[in-house]
Amino acid sequence: MLSWCNQFNICSFLDNHHYFSTHQNIECLAAAGSIQTLPPEASLQDLDQMIKLHQDWLFGHIGYDIKETPKNTPYEIADSIGFPDLFFFRPQTVLSLTTTELTISTIGNDPRVIYQEIKHQTLNTKPLTAQIKQTPTIQSRLTKEDYLDIIQKIQQHIQRGDCYELNYCQEFYVRNASIHPFTLYQQLTSLSPNPFSAFYKLTDKYVLCASPERYLQKKGNRLISQPIKGTAKRDLSDAFADEQLKKQLQISEKEKSENVMVVDLVRNDLSKVCEEGSVQVDELFGVYSFPQVHQMISTISGNVKPGIRFSDIIDASFPMGSMTGAPKKRVMELIRQYEKTKRGIYSGALGYISPDMDFDFNVVIRSILYNASNQYLSYLVGGGITFYSEAEKEYEECLLKAKAIHQVLRNS
Repeated sequence: MLSWCNQFNICSFLDNHHYFSTHQNIECLAAAGSIQTLPPEASLQDLDQMIKLHQDWLFGHIGYDIKETPKNTPYEIADSIGFPDLFFFRPQTVLSLTTTELTISTIGNDPRVIYQEIKHQTLNTKPLTAQIKQTPTIQSRLTKEDYLDIIQKIQQHIQRGDCYELNYCQEFYVRNASIHPFTLYQQLTSLSPNPFSAFYKLTDKYVLCASPERYLQKKGNRLISQPIKGTAKRDLSDAFADEQLKKQLQISEKEKSENVMVVDLVRNDLSKVCEEGSVQVDELFGVYSFPQVHQMISTISGNVKPGIRFSDIIDASFPMGSMTGAPKKRVMELIRQYEKTKRGIYSGALGYISPDMDFDFNVVIRSILYNASNQYLSYLVGGGITFYSEAEKEYEECLLKAKAIHQVLRNS
């Protein structure tokens, strides 16, 4: 399916990787080809009109900077990847896969022909080393010393009462990167298969995503958010040691304090668009294991008020609290002050809106971003900084989160 989708200039491939969840019943959802796109420089209100007019499948993304940067206040830092702040498209073909059934919805084509094309799709089985023309040199936007210094400055803001927690991100990048995105995505998700993975292509721009985090889902009138705060490494060579690492995460006061802070932030965000008294915490401090790390995840939900538009929900909750901090407005100002890379699509959201107005979006983390035209490859990693954070450990956590990406690129 992914190989078939990749032949189109615009496609979105969302893969659950067989993770069981009461909130998930589609194993894979893919969109290929475009019969209509949101115009350049479009707003969330324009997207509302597109949703209302067509009541069709829409796939796309919301970039971190859609609200953060006023249009008349340009960034001093260039964005070398170049995704628009907002992009959605009406696909020509939608493929919906459960564990037992593939449903093909298409405009202007015969679903039976598409099914045969998918069945007979020739897979590229060449090893990754055969696809890459040179060994990439991975560079860091910050030295370790610069990173440690900035963390100390952020903690000074926390001591002064400017904020309680701030998610600080740093960039690793490769110039003149000649890669095969399709193959690289396969390698990344083979090493780190996560429930909100995505292969997303806009002509020459790619997101190769192995995200474990849901930003926001709407089912009927119910909104569900599942922020991640709390990370521990895994020891796959020793089951007992791995379980101990998981237990340490479960009882960590530091990690729980970060998690409850973002839970309160999400509760506050959802209360703006949900019926009074309906917002609740379904699970607090749940610890889940992924191929590279253990993660602490909480689930918050609420019933949407009647008449609420998609843009109202995004205005209330985006960017997601797990990638900003608290209080959100102030930390976003500090993020812009201290981060050295424009986030762009990173820490934004990828997903879909269905014809019945349901939707599901991930958080774009653990992702390789690539611009084929200028051959610039980038990946960002970050963590929540609090008063109790140790700068050295935060730096190590960044490297841990980027481990799968780093390994894939090094192996290439």
